[in-house]
Amino acid sequence: MSEIREILGVFFIGLGVFFYVVGVVGLVRFPDIYMRIHSAGKVGLLGLVGLLIGTAFIFPETTLQAIALIIFFVIGTPVASHALASAAYRSGVPMADSQRDDFAEVRKDDVVPDYPEASDATTSAGGVD
Repeated sequence: MSEIREILGVFFIGLGVFFYVVGVVGLVRFPDIYMRIHSAGKVGLLGLVGLLIGTAFIFPETTLQAIALIIFFVIGTPVASHALASAAYRSGVPMADSQRDDFAEVRKDDVVPDYPEASDATTSAGGVD
């Protein structure tokens, strides 16, 4: 029974490492930040889940901690990826080869304009003269 657990553990750890390698290739190959965030978020999640499942098979006493980490990571990763992509989009980072932009009209009203005189206002607005 112990050998089967170790074989399953090594299999899941290898699967997790495989997903991490695929994620690194995606980070290098994808052309823009939105695709890179997708690669890092999805593959990072699958890689970590594989590593944690493998660890739970090899070290059964860590199963509850592994399950808790998987739950927190499954909840937190999409939120963090969305926040990064939203911040990039609101900052005006262009998409590579965009076919359609559903938020183009919303973005026009949402983006803070870049005023050239803003640098002069920051030096005299709150400083001591």
